[in-house]
Amino acid sequence: MPQLFKFLCPFAPQGCPQRFRSQAGRTNHVRTFHTNRNIVEEIGGIQQQPAPHLLKMVPSLPPQAPASGRRRNYHPHLNGMPRAPFIIFKLSNILEGVPCTIDGSDLAPGTKAIPCSTKLPTDWDPFDDEAQFRTGDLLYRKVEMSGGNIDELMDIWATSKVASGDPAPFVSHEHMYATIDAITHGDAPWKSFHTGYVGEVGVNAPSWQLQDYEVWYRDPSVVIKNMLDNPEFHGEFDYAPFVEVDKSGQRCWNEFMSGNFSWRHANDIFEADNTTSGAMYCPIILGADKTTVSVATGHVEYHPLYLSIGNVHNTVRRAHRNAVVPIGFLAIPKGDRKYDNDSSFRKFKRQLYHASLSTILKSLCAGMSVPVVLRCPDGHYRRVLYDLASFIADYPEQVYLAGVVQGWCPRCTALSNDLDGLHGRRTRAFTDELLRTLDSKTLWDEYGIDDDILPFTHDFPRADIHEILTPDLLHQVIKGTFKDHLVTWVSDYLILEHGAARADEILDDIDRRIAATPIFPNLRRFPHGRRFKQWTGDDSKALMKVYVAAICGHVPQDMVQALTAFLDVCYLARRSDISEATLKLFDVALAKFYTYREIFRTTNVRPTGFSLPRQHSLSHYRYLIQEFGAPNGVCSSITESRHITAVKKPWRRSNRYEALGQMLLTNQRLDKLSAASVDFTDRGMLVATLAKPKATRHDDQDGSSLGHRKVELVEGNVALAQTRIRNYPRTLDALANHINQPHLPELTRRFLFGQLNPDLISNDIELDDCPVITSKISVFHSAVASFFAPSDECGIHGMHRERIRSCPMWRTKNPRRDCAFVVEDDSKPGMRGMNVVRVQLFFSFIHEGKTYPCALVQWYSTIGRSRDSITGMWKVRPDTHRNEPLLAVIHLDTFLRGAHLLPIFGDEFLPVNFNFVHSLDAFAAYYINHFADHHMHEVIF
Repeated sequence: MPQLFKFLCPFAPQGCPQRFRSQAGRTNHVRTFHTNRNIVEEIGGIQQQPAPHLLKMVPSLPPQAPASGRRRNYHPHLNGMPRAPFIIFKLSNILEGVPCTIDGSDLAPGTKAIPCSTKLPTDWDPFDDEAQFRTGDLLYRKVEMSGGNIDELMDIWATSKVASGDPAPFVSHEHMYATIDAITHGDAPWKSFHTGYVGEVGVNAPSWQLQDYEVWYRDPSVVIKNMLDNPEFHGEFDYAPFVEVDKSGQRCWNEFMSGNFSWRHANDIFEADNTTSGAMYCPIILGADKTTVSVATGHVEYHPLYLSIGNVHNTVRRAHRNAVVPIGFLAIPKGDRKYDNDSSFRKFKRQLYHASLSTILKSLCAGMSVPVVLRCPDGHYRRVLYDLASFIADYPEQVYLAGVVQGWCPRCTALSNDLDGLHGRRTRAFTDELLRTLDSKTLWDEYGIDDDILPFTHDFPRADIHEILTPDLLHQVIKGTFKDHLVTWVSDYLILEHGAARADEILDDIDRRIAATPIFPNLRRFPHGRRFKQWTGDDSKALMKVYVAAICGHVPQDMVQALTAFLDVCYLARRSDISEATLKLFDVALAKFYTYREIFRTTNVRPTGFSLPRQHSLSHYRYLIQEFGAPNGVCSSITESRHITAVKKPWRRSNRYEALGQMLLTNQRLDKLSAASVDFTDRGMLVATLAKPKATRHDDQDGSSLGHRKVELVEGNVALAQTRIRNYPRTLDALANHINQPHLPELTRRFLFGQLNPDLISNDIELDDCPVITSKISVFHSAVASFFAPSDECGIHGMHRERIRSCPMWRTKNPRRDCAFVVEDDSKPGMRGMNVVRVQLFFSFIHEGKTYPCALVQWYSTIGRSRDSITGMWKVRPDTHRNEPLLAVIHLDTFLRGAHLLPIFGDEFLPVNFNFVHSLDAFAAYYINHFADHHMHEVIF
């Protein structure tokens, strides 16, 4: 082992392969990956309970309760096991089942899996050693270095090693590419087929009829085989459809296999052939979306097709991790402008699209009826049955897929001019009956059906294109309804109501209000408001967190309530774990949105109503959640972000001439490097940053860790930063003078009295009766809150970390004093049991051998006994006593997490040069922004 990595992780015996250059790096790794302050452990048979407030803070029917205590009812037949009665498992257990041999014969119970690789732990084939693999992986996958620069680097490397006689890892970039190409793991070669127009071609035929179209693809059965054989997915993989219920007995939907679709189709498969009992159901998730890689140099666009499987957990799919793979690049026919609206050209493009999909996927057809024996992430072989389960696409792509007319819903029969009117569900059988009965004009005008198109799903068993279209949070909700509709409508209203000149002044003030948003962790700031041209999904998600408070006072109250109701709809639909109670809240919020959006009709912003396909899609979300689980696991944001690594970056690495072939080769090499990395990691060969850290606590789904100890996650924990700040006085009186808080000694002594005498009120006691603090004081500029928030971007097992800051100088410019939630009464739900404080100082001291982590805070009081009826947000104001801020010292255990406050602007205009750093000091009252993130939306009610 190189001397650079001489420090071994102390948890190496439990499987962590990490090594470090320094003791500090090792310490940071242990604290990050092997320490979970949210775990309640049993020591000596007695469970150590956390502070009482850590166990509450969820509604009485928790939509995001930790996993412990739930149970899953797995499918009785297609569950990876021999035929067995209905079985109930706890969520924390992995259903391993009884595997089969490579020829499909059942193995005896308890038979161990055969190791995925029989190679020795020193075999780096096709690389010579670890250094060569890591160099190739770094240069090709991470740095994306050009061939010329690789040659120059290898030349410098070889020159520096002349004296020792050691060669460079590679002779040239060709040598490195050849070595990567020799990797056998993850190999799924690209193939192609040619197609074109097959009708009658006239003398003056358009170019699109004469052109030969080449479609590149990978065999999807090979891609799925590689995906299932990935040991990295073990523990984040479902082997059977299941119905999950929480502690209160409510049904919950989260992973794809928790949906009704998987269970229903597993039933259909078994009822059609009961010899499939014990097979593993493998739902196939497809996604397609055009993407542009260069507008300035010729509008170069590609149409990639992606594949995933529903067995992997949603978090894995969202993080990609080899679970979303490009399997095809569809042809994009081009024609002259005069053919843009030509019906024949439109028909050809759609037919080419469906024929291409059918050809690419045809190798899966046999495995949809007869099980295929494949090795799974746990190392066992199982009999696997494929099923076309979902297709991720935005609305234009859904129109192509479903063979419907633009403006109609691809899922229901609602009329295009009255999408929210009466309707039934579109099905393959219903469409086929209409095609047999009605003429083309009636189909087009009254049912929105294009009878020239036969969806590709007709070539596959059980597949119904209308059934498998998934909800699309990105284009239907975030970009569609919010950005394209509501934000635009607010601007249109201001112009209609006030005229263009006055509307511009109001919009400028709204932009200043957005720019005045106080800083908060993971909350994007808009220094110039929303005046930028290129909107992304992340921009829209960030804007919706602060938009409601910014428009209050400038638009009618019904308009604000429409926005608030829609945001509730959005946040509820974007949760990673959705219960029956959550669906009821969703229904209420959606009904409220439909009611209050009428303000846009009455103000003539939308005089023709709301027959908008993307907004109409919200009416199907309840059903789609029950079908496919949490929508964020099948959202087009997954394929949109995959465009970057599968299309845009490979295109930039090409020489632009016939770039597609180079892009395909780049994708293949990236997949091979990733698969090799997984294989080397699985064999314990990779160290340092290349190996994924292995948590030794709560790292298995059964909650076990060292010695199979059972652990329980609590809702939240706040701890002071690891290192104190050294330029502060160490005595209480001197510290009070230093920070100009003369009441700090008294407040701290009264705090300590309350800690020692919890049954007495410290303010009723004479100060002389309070204990004197003589220990050294340690001051900190931040505290770290960690809490269970799987709906947000988070770490291992849904734990989210957030830093609460209180420092006199933030980034060498201005003070920063963050706000936080503290729990005052853990018997009351939501904000009724909490309050908001602003942290003036984090510090700790020792008294009689015990350390007290605490904070000097300014109190805020809620305005009213419930949330504001217009914005749906709680309102607070800073407390004062004799015109001075009301301060107190409180224990850090009372903290839940950080709080985000938004100023209540009223109808006044902000000064042009207002700086956001003054926002928490300049206003009399504030909204508690429960839209700051998903966790806050769930616990602040």
